[in-house]
Amino acid sequence: MSWADPALSALLGGAYLGLLSLLWLALAIGVMDWGRRWLLERPGSEPVLAARSVSVCIPARDEAENIAAAVRAARALDWPALEIVVVDDRSRDDTGRLALEAAEGDPRVRVIAGTEPPRGWAGKPWACTRAAGESTGELLLFVDADVRLDPGALRALEGAMRQRGLGLLSIFGTWELHSFWERLIIPAVGWTIRGSIDLDRVNDSSQEDAFANGQVLLVERGAYDAIGGHEAVADRVLDDVGLARAFKQAGHPIGLMVAPWAFRVRLYRGLGEILAGYGKNLYEGMGRRPAIALGSILFLIVASLLPYLALITVVLGELLAGWSVFSGWWLGWLIAVCLLQTAFRWRLERRDGRPGSIALLQPLANLMLVLILARSVLGIRSLWKGRRFVDGRATLS
Repeated sequence: MSWADPALSALLGGAYLGLLSLLWLALAIGVMDWGRRWLLERPGSEPVLAARSVSVCIPARDEAENIAAAVRAARALDWPALEIVVVDDRSRDDTGRLALEAAEGDPRVRVIAGTEPPRGWAGKPWACTRAAGESTGELLLFVDADVRLDPGALRALEGAMRQRGLGLLSIFGTWELHSFWERLIIPAVGWTIRGSIDLDRVNDSSQEDAFANGQVLLVERGAYDAIGGHEAVADRVLDDVGLARAFKQAGHPIGLMVAPWAFRVRLYRGLGEILAGYGKNLYEGMGRRPAIALGSILFLIVASLLPYLALITVVLGELLAGWSVFSGWWLGWLIAVCLLQTAFRWRLERRDGRPGSIALLQPLANLMLVLILARSVLGIRSLWKGRRFVDGRATLS
């Protein structure tokens, strides 16, 4: 049988479309069940008794658009023994002043002037270290400045940590998406990351898998100090993942749960921030392993983009040039594969409580994902909020 044999072409084409049909059908069905076992439930209304003291640590650099809401949400947490430490990480805007205004004289809130990180430190780990050093809590809740916590979030986190005997617990919340590019790209990238995480293995102390979402990260002070705190990940772009790995390697159990109700976060504002933000950390999240990055790019091209490209080419060829490449049922099968991809994105959007219409632009979303991943791999040097990183590590040069 030669490569030109129609039977071989039909066999290969059928195998390709059959595998893609199974893949996208499984993803469309399974996306609704992802993380169901690890849902963090909203707490009840019973009063908190014998509460451990908690320090909410908020590192903030150039967060004038976000910091006031973040401070107000932290102040509204349903927890009796609470302090809030905001580190204004040498912001070039009004972050510090707005944080103080949002405190409204609340004695639980302190705003600390940050200092430039020492050589070899990334900005966020240094700011978190400063916040931890100024804090007195038995537990430390690290919260990004663009996060809006639900009042019951800390109660739920502390309860799950205590019940499971964890040293570190983080959660996935809900994205706030406003601009077109945010709505198109962030779920595509975010769910690519989430879908690559085996929550069962991360939550199993006997397994090496470690992951944390640094947007909301609760740690037990003793365990945090024992592993060296953020100094263990001083130069990392993804300090949260590194911190989770350090906890687990030191024998402190970690947890990663799903809690869409617990917080909302607006990651990036517009296409420019999306490209810069994911450009600095997407490849780092793959361990800077070229094989995984290349495999991901090839998968997206072959499994996602190629069916759409083939469909467009065939349809235009038949309409404009009179081609007769596929019989009707082959064309129908190709259309079905594309529709399954659309169904997957639609169900993903509905799972997150958003309208599903953006699913019609799934090919563009995956094309942008390929470009962002390639940019992250090739972008050895990156710049974020005025600070430089080389190969995912902080640099002063």
